[in-house]
Amino acid sequence: MMLPRSRPVIGITTSARSGWRIFPMIAMSVLLAGGRARWFHVGRPAHAQEVDGLIVGGGDDISADLYNGEIMLESRIDPERDALEKRLIEEAAELGRPVLGICRGAQMINIVRGGALHQDIYETYEDAKRMWTVLPRKTVEICPETRLSAVMGPKDARVNALHTQSVSRLGQGLRLAARDQWGITQAVESTEGPLTLGVQWHPEHLFYARRQRAIFRALVAAAREARDGRPERAEGPAPGIEAVEI
Repeated sequence: MMLPRSRPVIGITTSARSGWRIFPMIAMSVLLAGGRARWFHVGRPAHAQEVDGLIVGGGDDISADLYNGEIMLESRIDPERDALEKRLIEEAAELGRPVLGICRGAQMINIVRGGALHQDIYETYEDAKRMWTVLPRKTVEICPETRLSAVMGPKDARVNALHTQSVSRLGQGLRLAARDQWGITQAVESTEGPLTLGVQWHPEHLFYARRQRAIFRALVAAAREARDGRPERAEGPAPGIEAVEI
């Protein structure tokens, strides 16, 4: 009799400034979804081949030179994190690993695929209401016939908002998956291949909402499916790689 394979391992990147409090929240959502979390951050070796799926978390602006944007002095950037996440997303694509981007992570997915950002959404969308809250006070429209619609259902969703940047030009192989009432992009997704989904909000803060938990369940399910299609590998990180797992 074959024994069931263990929980899929999901690598999670975070900000150096806030990772100590954000990683546990995302890790909890991964655990509730049936996965196991591994912390990827600057200063430790991290490779997409060591996990079954990837979550690129929020926090920090992305350096504008990655998409030929204008450098803004007020931006809070971390070039080392930019480089780490760019490489991990590229590796994940090459290896067929599913990816979830949260806020900044959605933007990084878009940039890796050749897209660009609005650096200040309130300059571009002058009528947009300024929001900065972890509570679900913004309504987003889920685009029909998308992967996100299959995951969350087709109805509008209530989400939080902790961003001042957003996707402007879509990257190659991506499509719009959700927008808000002002037309600001709120989710993007891959049109083919393994699940690659970026949401502009923070579902880890909305763990009490069934539809938000469904996002993590979809990632873990995709990671399990991708993993089970590969030859079984030994558990644990490769030699020389230090990991923090929950």
